[in-house]
Amino acid sequence: MVSIYSGNADARMKRLERNVEEIVTREELERALAAGQLKLRAYVGFEPSGSVHIGHLPLITKLKELQALGFHIIVLLADVHAYLNEKGDFEHIRETADYNRRCFSAAGLGDETEYILGSSFQLDADYMLDVLRLATLTTEKRARRSMDELSRSKEDRKVSQMLYPLMQVMDIAYLNIDVAVGGIDQRKIHMLARESLPKLGFKPPICIHTPLLIGLDGAKMSSSLGNYISVHEPEEEIERKLKAAFCPPRVVTDNPMLQLYKYLLFEAADANNGLTIERKPEYGGDVTYHSYEHFERDYQLGKLHPQDVKQNAIRYLNELLAPVRKRLGVPKTF
Repeated sequence: MVSIYSGNADARMKRLERNVEEIVTREELERALAAGQLKLRAYVGFEPSGSVHIGHLPLITKLKELQALGFHIIVLLADVHAYLNEKGDFEHIRETADYNRRCFSAAGLGDETEYILGSSFQLDADYMLDVLRLATLTTEKRARRSMDELSRSKEDRKVSQMLYPLMQVMDIAYLNIDVAVGGIDQRKIHMLARESLPKLGFKPPICIHTPLLIGLDGAKMSSSLGNYISVHEPEEEIERKLKAAFCPPRVVTDNPMLQLYKYLLFEAADANNGLTIERKPEYGGDVTYHSYEHFERDYQLGKLHPQDVKQNAIRYLNELLAPVRKRLGVPKTF
């Protein structure tokens, strides 16, 4: 494995900054990488509540990059959080957690990845006391702002959903995390951790936030809407969903098909061979792109038709997910 401390520092940072919304802060991460004394610990917290899908792949890709650079990767399977968020009883939640773990592994995280169940430490007296200590420092308004969007939108919120973000903050402390990784929707919780943990005697985390992919219909990606593709989706289902996906001509903003190319397909493409859009000769013939930017520009100019974009995405996404399906087998539907 390549050491995080070898090679050009600028090249390492460029790799970590690629396809992320933000790093808080870049300067802190540069200093941590330069110190080179202890293996840095990065984590993602994952609520076991449903299918692992392509919307999670940018996050998994960033974890794989960190792992290749020498980070120790921890995946917290937050079963207690799922219980507080009314995602079922513990037996069902832990069954889902095992499925999530297998998905992360099948998607390419190394065998050295550490998977931790939240209940293995979140019910300990010291942990709960620190959650209560944090509660004395956190206003109700601040905690509410840190809740997920669905919980905030409810008129009759449960107290358990208010505890949820406080526990996420303490998870970072108790797992001794240097770098917290998450979607941009985790920003408010991560900022609460950066503000609050030093007051309790813990170090603040550096944060890396990845983008959120929109659903195939152009709306927010949601399990209830079924507008996503699971990492174990059969080939014929991927074809059906992508053919029906929202992909307006020349529109590059909030276009789920272009997001698919930017954050997944170009990431997986061989840098030397690029990514080829196969077309019939009468429609311009094959064209190869070595950067997403060139691909996006041609789409915006109308040089690429949505149907060609979709048809080639079917091929490339199936190639990307084929080894995941093979490693995972055919899992129970969650």
